[in-house]
Amino acid sequence: MNFEQKIAKLSEYINKSHNIVFFGGAGVSTESGIPDFRSSSGIYNDKEYDEPPEVMLSRTYFFNYTDRFYDFYKNKMLYPDAKPNAAHKILAKLEEAGKLKAVITQNVDDLHRIAGSKNVIELHGNAHRNICLQCKKIFGVNYIIKSEKTPLCDDCGGLIKPDVVLYEESLSEQTVASAVKHISDADMLIVGGTSLAVYPAAHYISYFFRNKESVKTSAIINKSGTYYDDMFDINIHEDGISSVLSKAYQ
Repeated sequence: MNFEQKIAKLSEYINKSHNIVFFGGAGVSTESGIPDFRSSSGIYNDKEYDEPPEVMLSRTYFFNYTDRFYDFYKNKMLYPDAKPNAAHKILAKLEEAGKLKAVITQNVDDLHRIAGSKNVIELHGNAHRNICLQCKKIFGVNYIIKSEKTPLCDDCGGLIKPDVVLYEESLSEQTVASAVKHISDADMLIVGGTSLAVYPAAHYISYFFRNKESVKTSAIINKSGTYYDDMFDINIHEDGISSVLSKAYQ
C-alpha cells in the first residue's frame, strides 16, 4: 500500500472500532518541542554531561549524587512550557467520541492529560508530580524548577523525588496490570512515536496479538521501522504522527 492507501485504511479501522487503545512514546511529544531519546538529536546522544543518561537517571545516582541528578533532570527532562500538539488533541477527541478507551504512554510530560484525555496510563510516571520521601507531600513541576539545587519539602525538609520510574526501579504492578488489561481487550491497537525498544513496556503490546480469533486491527506509526512492524496490519513510517492522525480522523 502507498501512503494514501494506508491513511485510508487507518481511517476505516478507526471509524469501525469502538475499543481503541493507543500505546505511545517520545515521538508523540517531539512536535511539542520535547526531544526524544534515541535519535541523532535525542537525549542519549547529548554529550553535555560526562555520564550517560542511563546512569544519571538511575535510582543509585539519584540517592548518591542528588545535586548532579537534579542538574541533569531539570536541564534535560523538564519542559513545563510544552503544549499538546495535534496528536494529543486527536487522541482526546477519539476518547470523547467513545472510541478510544485508554492512552498508554511511556512519556512523563503530562501532555495527554493537558490535552483532555481522561484515561491515561503512565507507565513511567509523571514529571509534573513530585513526592517528599519523608512526609509524602506532593509538589508540582514548577517547585522543582525554582529550587536552586536539590528540592526539599517546605513542610518537613525531606528530600523530594520525581514521581517517575528511574533506571533500576520497577514499574507499578497496578499500572502494568491496567495497561495489559486494556491492550488485551482492545479491538484496535495504535502504536505511535515509539521504537518499541524499551522493556518491559514494549513487551505489553504482545498481549493484543494473543487472541487473533476475534476481529482486531492494528497500526504502528513511527518515523523508523521497528522489530514488531510485521505484526501490524498497517505500518506508517512518517516523522510526524500529528499529520497522520489528522488525515485519518477528522
